[in-house]
Parts: sequence; C-alpha cells; structure tokens
Amino acid sequence: MGVMMGKVALVTGGSSGIGKATALAFAAEGAKVAIASRTRGTGEQVVAEIRAAGGEATWVQTDVSQADQVTAMVATTVAIYGRLDFAFNNAGSGGGGGWLAEIAAEDFDRTIAGYLRSCFLCMRAEIPAMLKSGGGVIVNNSSVDGQRAFPWDPVYSAAKHGVLGLTKSAAVQYVRQGIRINAVCPSWIDTPPIAEMEARDPGATERVLQHQPIGRLGEAREVADAVIWLCSDGASFIVGTALAVDGGYLAV
Repeated sequence: MGVMMGKVALVTGGSSGIGKATALAFAAEGAKVAIASRTRGTGEQVVAEIRAAGGEATWVQTDVSQADQVTAMVATTVAIYGRLDFAFNNAGSGGGGGWLAEIAAEDFDRTIAGYLRSCFLCMRAEIPAMLKSGGGVIVNNSSVDGQRAFPWDPVYSAAKHGVLGLTKSAAVQYVRQGIRINAVCPSWIDTPPIAEMEARDPGATERVLQHQPIGRLGEAREVADAVIWLCSDGASFIVGTALAVDGGYLAV
C-alpha cells in the first residue's frame, strides 16, 4: 500500500512532462488524482494509464490563467473525491521572450498570467479546500531561473522569481493552520518543450548541458520524486523552501 492511500492530489498541467510523471507518482503512492490540463486527449490518456494500474483519477479541463476555471477545478476535485490534500501547481505558459526592450507588452502579460497569476489563482482556490480537509501540502513549480538571471527571457525569470515570493510568503501565512507550501526549481528536464527547442535549434540541448554539471538532462520522474517527498511526512519540517532539482546547475 502506498503512503498516500485515502488522500487526494491535484496536479495542474498533468497531461505531459513533469506534471504527468507527478500524477503517476501520486497514484503509485495510493492517492486519488485530479489531473488538470487544457487538452482532453492527453489528459484522459494519463487518467486511463492510472486506472489501468488500479488507481483512481479524473481529468478536469482547466486553463489555470482563468480564475473561474481554477475555482471550478478545485470545486470539481472536492465534489468527486470529498477533500484535497496535495496540490502540485505545475501548469504554465507564456508569451515570447528575448531582449527586454523588444518584448511586447502583450507577451509580458501572457507570461505573467501563465506562470505567476496562475500560481496565485491555484493557491487561492486550493488553500480553503485544504483547510476544510484539516490541512495539506502545496508544491509550486518554479525554476532555477526563479533563483538566477535568465537572459534569454527576463520576463519568464521574473515570473518564476514571483512564484518563489508567493511560495515563501504564503508558506509563512498558513503553516500554523496545517498547510505546508514549498516549491521545486527544475533545470533542464527531458520534456516536450526541450524536444521543441531542439527541433527549432539543433544543438541547443548540447549547449545548455554545458551549464549542467551532471552532464545530462533531468528526467521528469526525478522532479516528480522531489514533489512526492515534499508532500510526504518525511518533509514535515520543510516550509517555504525552493528545492533545486537541477543536476548542479545552481552550484556553478
């Protein structure tokens, strides 16, 4: 039996990459999993995979940058499973990056909405549900670029810095009410966006790995393992932390 039997987990952006790996990891530990994403086909595929392995899961169509959809996402999860114990706020999307003076205001707004506002909306909806359940754990997906400069996309970096600010501040607010809040900060992970980057710019992966001392891309399951640990009783004294899952990226 998994260590999360009888618990309920919500994973945004759970239809691919890190989100999918984390949804599968929660299910493997016995949690019932609500998978939120914008795309029906891939989301329902993950649900089918969990159910085929004997787990419980449901898909909730959600654009996490839209407040009404986020509210409905949490309400649906609680209506189906009766409670909310864990949330991994992983979903994110943004506008174009590049040199700051050349970034359109519309791209700035899309990036902030897709990565930072969405995290705020999710926590704002999740926290009351967790309080009703007697407490819980939230893990937000920031980035190594939330702890350093990212000159290829300063607005993305700003959004991910903002995620850490929200994480730390909310963690202090709610820890005595039984809710622990932390963040993971992945570096370059082998996920669909990396494949898309390589397709646009052959050799890009090899170049970025020069800055990743471990010498390889991370695996989505390695980030998922960190999320599961932060949600477990083994991390019961971990509050407001930005956990780098980065193969040494921030160490140099």
